[in-house]
Amino acid sequence: MQAIRYSPEVRDAWNKMVQQCCNGTFLLDRRFMDYHEDRFQDASLLLMEKGKLKGLLPANIKGDIIQSHGGLTYGGLLHTANTSSEEVEKMLDAALDYYRNSVLAKTLEYRPSPYIYHTYPAEQSLYFLFRRGMTQTACMLSSTIDLHQPLPLSQLRKRCRKKAIQYGVTLHKACQEGQWKLFWKILSQVLLKRHGKQPVHSLTEILYLHNLFPDNIQLIYAENNGDMIAGTVLFITPCTIHAQYIAANEEGKSTGALDLIFTEIIHSSTNTPSSPKYLDFGISTEDKGNILNYGLVFQKEGFGARGICYNHYQLQL
Repeated sequence: MQAIRYSPEVRDAWNKMVQQCCNGTFLLDRRFMDYHEDRFQDASLLLMEKGKLKGLLPANIKGDIIQSHGGLTYGGLLHTANTSSEEVEKMLDAALDYYRNSVLAKTLEYRPSPYIYHTYPAEQSLYFLFRRGMTQTACMLSSTIDLHQPLPLSQLRKRCRKKAIQYGVTLHKACQEGQWKLFWKILSQVLLKRHGKQPVHSLTEILYLHNLFPDNIQLIYAENNGDMIAGTVLFITPCTIHAQYIAANEEGKSTGALDLIFTEIIHSSTNTPSSPKYLDFGISTEDKGNILNYGLVFQKEGFGARGICYNHYQLQL
C-alpha cells in the first residue's frame, strides 16, 4: 500500500473515488474542498495498492500537525463498502508513515464523519487508530431526526406551526440569487446579535458552492405578506439532510416560521422512502463539547430530534 500526495492533476480521480466511497459526501469533493484552498496547506493523500486507488484521506497541514480536515466539519479515511478491515489498516499505516517520515508531522488530528453520513458501516479506522494510541479530544452533541420513523412533535412545536399557518406564512425554495442575498442579510444580523460572528461562508462563497452543487445545497425560506422572514440552508447528502444555517428575523420568530419549515421538511421526507434517512440540526455545544446550550437542544428535541456525536481525535505520530 502506497500513500501518494494529492495534486491538482489527480482531481478527477479523487472526485470519482469520493462518489464511490460509502463514507464520502460532496463536502469531500475537491470542488467543495478547494473553495477555501488559500486558507489551508493541503496534505491530502491517495492510497494506492498495485496501481489501484483504494482510499482517500482529505487533510491539511498546520505547523507540525496534520488535520483531517481543518476546514471541514468532518473528513477521515474514505473508502468503499467493499473495503476490508485489513485494507483499512494498511491504508492507515501507509498514511501515518508518510506523515511521520515525509512531512515530519508530530500529531494527527482526526475528524471522522458521523455514522449518519455513511451509506454502509465504515468505522474501522477508529478501531485501528485506537490501537495505535489515539485519544478523544472533543465530543460535540448534535440533534438528529430519523426521518423514516420520526418521533411526534412536542405540543409547543405543534402550536408554533399552527400559528404560522394562521398567519399565512408560505414556504419556497430559493431559485434566484436575490433570495439568497435576502436570507444572508437575515442570517448575518442574527449571528452578529447573538454571537458577535458572521456566517462561516460569505455570500459569494455560498453562491459559488450552490452553483457547483445545486442539488446538494438548497435554501428553503418562509415569506409573510411577500417578505422573507426565515429560512434554512440545507446540505443534502444521500443519507442525511444537514441544516447548515438556520435563521429568522423578529417577525419570523413571532409567527413560528421555522416550525413550519422544519415540520414540512420532516413530513415531505417521511413520505418519500428513497429520500435521506436523517435530518441533522447540527451541534448545540461550544468549547469542544464542554458547554451545552440547553435551550437550543430543547428547541431541536421538540421536533423529535435526539443526540448523535461529532467526535474529534488526536494521535501522536
